[in-house]
Amino acid sequence: MNIGDAARASGVTAKMIRHYESIGLVKAARRSEAGYRVYGEQDVRVLQFIHRGRALGFSLEQIRSLLALWEDKDRASADVRALAQSHIEELNRKIAEMEAMRRTLESLAASCHGDARSACPILDDLAAH
Repeated sequence: MNIGDAARASGVTAKMIRHYESIGLVKAARRSEAGYRVYGEQDVRVLQFIHRGRALGFSLEQIRSLLALWEDKDRASADVRALAQSHIEELNRKIAEMEAMRRTLESLAASCHGDARSACPILDDLAAH
């Protein structure tokens, strides 16, 4: 299949497929005699794996590690779990940061009169930091 077909089948855009090839996340596609990329079912499975990993918020480097573990049939599942646990901790940290941002913005928005006056505690807070 061509890159458009692989993109549709995997959920990864053609542009991202080319990017993943350029950074070595996926192996370079075979080429037709005319120079077009040609993809097989296994290539699509790898792209689907990457797509799902990105949907779960894994970084490209984490996905690179997960792909290596996926391809290594002698791996220990503990290695995969450790990587997932590390990602969960990172997500929890980000969630806490975002909740703190939300609380701050809620407080600032509540203190803003939201009328025709020019005084605005939201802008004052942004300027103070």
